[in-house]
Amino acid sequence: MALLGSCTSVEIATATAGSEPTPLTLLLPLGSTEQHGPHLPLDTDTRIAQAVADGIALRLDSVRVAPAISITASDEHRGFAGTLTVGTRVLSEMLIEIVGNAGPEFDRIVAVNGHGGNAYALRSATEVCKARGQALEVWSMRLPGGDAHAGRTETSLMLAIAPDLVRLDLAEAGALEPLDELLPRMIEGGVRSVSANGILGDPSGANPAEGTRLLAGLIDDAVNQITSS
Repeated sequence: MALLGSCTSVEIATATAGSEPTPLTLLLPLGSTEQHGPHLPLDTDTRIAQAVADGIALRLDSVRVAPAISITASDEHRGFAGTLTVGTRVLSEMLIEIVGNAGPEFDRIVAVNGHGGNAYALRSATEVCKARGQALEVWSMRLPGGDAHAGRTETSLMLAIAPDLVRLDLAEAGALEPLDELLPRMIEGGVRSVSANGILGDPSGANPAEGTRLLAGLIDDAVNQITSS
């Protein structure tokens, strides 16, 4: 079983015992619970991270997928209904504790990150773990040329992953400036200061075929990183 939560303790112990033990890699999906405009669900990032982790598990026998962490660092989305956040410090400490307390059955722990706002926590946790002689590896979603938040990129991915949760009839464009131009204002006042509807991009033209292609590319990228390091 690839899902850690579906395994028994005995099954995990058996997999890593015996004369030819199988070292296990633990995948830790990181998402968010935050607004994604009027047309995408709050758990969009979590579903994408989970889909990537599940895709990795289909390709690599020696991985187990931990339950996703779905309330993370989403302070920039405060002011939009439904957003939940624990902030960078708490998320960093949570990751440090997970790595520090994981048993020897896991020889690697890889965070599969679907939310850009988690980057600071991941960087901090990785540095602390390294200083303690522990390892936290990170794979983060990279889609060159994609829009930043709840635009065509994420909408297409969600049409491939959970089409029943996408309200295309409510989709509309948001802030269309490049993210580099928006970031200074977002750092100061959050997403609401640059986009009233919470979207950074334009979901127009999103389609499930594109989402399937994008998801396959993300899984390929993650598998390549894991197998080459």
